[in-house]
Amino acid sequence: MKRILQNAIALAVVIIVLFIVVPLPTQLLDILLVVNISLSMLILVITMTVADALDFSIFPSLLLITTLFRLGLNISTTRQILGNNGQAGAVIQSFGNMITQGNIVLGFIIFLIIVLVQMIVVTKGAERVSEVAARFTLDAMPGKQMAIDADLSSGLIDEQGAKARRAKIQKEADFYGAMDGATKFVKGDATLGLIVTAINFVGGLILGVTMGGMELSAALSTYSIATIGDGLVSQIPSLMISTATAMVVTRTVSDGSLNDDVVRQFGSQPRAILTAGLVVALLGLIPGTPHAALLIVGAGLTAAGWFMSTRLDREKAEEEAAALAEETAPAEEMVPNAADYYKDINNVYSLLTVDPIEMAFGYSLLPMVDENNGGKLIGRNALFRRQYAQDMGVVIPSIRFHDSSALGTNQYVIKIKGEEVARGEILVDYFLALEPANPTGEIDGIETVEPAYGIPSRWILPENKEMAEIYGYTVIDPLSVMQTHLSEVIRSHAHELLGRAEVIQLVENLKRTSPEVVEETVPALLSYAQLERILRNLLREGVPIRDLGTILETAGTALATTKDLDMVSENIRAALARTITRRFCEHGQLRVVTLDAEVEKRVISSLSKNEQGIYLAMGPDLMQQIITQLAEYIKKFNDLSQTPIVLTSQVIRIYLSRMLSQFYPNLYVLAFNEITSDVQIQSLGNVTLPRDAAGRPERRAAAV
Repeated sequence: MKRILQNAIALAVVIIVLFIVVPLPTQLLDILLVVNISLSMLILVITMTVADALDFSIFPSLLLITTLFRLGLNISTTRQILGNNGQAGAVIQSFGNMITQGNIVLGFIIFLIIVLVQMIVVTKGAERVSEVAARFTLDAMPGKQMAIDADLSSGLIDEQGAKARRAKIQKEADFYGAMDGATKFVKGDATLGLIVTAINFVGGLILGVTMGGMELSAALSTYSIATIGDGLVSQIPSLMISTATAMVVTRTVSDGSLNDDVVRQFGSQPRAILTAGLVVALLGLIPGTPHAALLIVGAGLTAAGWFMSTRLDREKAEEEAAALAEETAPAEEMVPNAADYYKDINNVYSLLTVDPIEMAFGYSLLPMVDENNGGKLIGRNALFRRQYAQDMGVVIPSIRFHDSSALGTNQYVIKIKGEEVARGEILVDYFLALEPANPTGEIDGIETVEPAYGIPSRWILPENKEMAEIYGYTVIDPLSVMQTHLSEVIRSHAHELLGRAEVIQLVENLKRTSPEVVEETVPALLSYAQLERILRNLLREGVPIRDLGTILETAGTALATTKDLDMVSENIRAALARTITRRFCEHGQLRVVTLDAEVEKRVISSLSKNEQGIYLAMGPDLMQQIITQLAEYIKKFNDLSQTPIVLTSQVIRIYLSRMLSQFYPNLYVLAFNEITSDVQIQSLGNVTLPRDAAGRPERRAAAV
């Protein structure tokens, strides 16, 4: 029994197919016709109550099954009408009599109107809406993927949340694509219903008069009622299914069920309802109009609008009273006089404290920060702190948020250790639309530049958000813009935020799991100051330090052969090859720019040594050639939306990285031994030297 239930749908489809071949008893046919109508009504009600189209993701398949069910019943009813002298059961007879009511011509006209409404209005509209929804959903996929990547990088979501959102986007694309195809079956079903109706009527008359011995008038009456009844029991379920199809694909921006949305959105417009009621009531006072009907409807609308307006005013007054009570509440502590307060010299020392990270806001941005007013910036920053700790192994210190009268109302400033490092401007009531490389349309807005990545953008009105996504723009809310900017600033200055206290805390945390490693290296072989410098070297170039145990073990081994902390850092990078590969590799591929062998030789020959260590003394000609060629290759990385990477030998990696960071802060230099062997390396270009007439690299005097 359990196995039968598990395969009930497959069994039902097989039985439906048999309807086409096996004749059905009239009583069973009546029951199945009622089931068809009930099933269609159930599907229509479900489509109006679901909040998300994916909550009813089986709808495309269900659409095909119900269409096949109706086709099977159509063939069975046609067999009964033509083979049983127009007697096809009580259901068809009742529907036919209900429409004709003794007047066959009127019945046919009403039936044709129903069929035309079904074919021209509902079915054709549902088909068009499904086609447009499928195309727009597919076009918006790249922008939605970029938005997920931005939220993931800023810490708003974790890896699992990103996977869930990507899976939902894929399901949406599959769903609307399936709906686009399934509506073609609905259209074909409606067309076939009209053809079957004509066959039943014409074929019935021929069979009734020539073979059934019926009079023409009797045959006309009998087969007309049967044809109209059969057409109705077929077209009414088809009409409900077509309506359900349109209902599903037109509710993409809904927040709840259709009933909830209608009540909430109409209820928020009492003035419009009140105005409409007054206008209708005034029309009822004009001579010659249907006074009773207009006055009754007008009075009903006016009363509904007045009731809704009163309720909204009462709710607004309650909110204002609560806000006023909070503002006028007595302060717990009296603010002391500034002169008296700073007479105590100990209080002056409090002014010397420098916050690791500080963010100041203009007046209009405060609601985005104040949690008492629904601000979410602090909560999102907490999520970013967790995500960054998991990715990089560093805990971001607390951030001080405060207002500043020196800033414009829409401006904010980010400071690291008391000094400004970035600023931006946010329009709270707008959305930021990042311009794609090839937009499919132009959207109105205020031109600007995205503060974190410098992408050309536009501030657009909320009502233009959906259209911007259709055109290929990536649309971001103001809070996410600010959080992303703050996150990127923290990432780029993480090495500055790592101090002695943070290093000690990281080591103490490692003691809980690997006490032996800590005892052997810190501070026996490696002081906290040296460890701090090594960790800063790694963070400066975006290398995670989460695997602190491997870092200490490698550092302890390397210190036995060299005291140069830069070389120790390079050995650690090699030991963290899997981590570095995961950090920069995408889908098993690593796109890089390489250096020609002659260029590497010239760079090595430019290395010099003094009392402070080894440094790169490169001639200006060679430097200019490298910088110029890299500028062209970086454009390719930008077109691919990937991090620019230069791949070189371990000997010159650190020195080349320090030189290039002055010109390209977002460029990373990796060594071959830092990439695992299972990665496919794809070179986007090779930095070379100019060639002379003989094809040999030109040699110029180096200026050190």
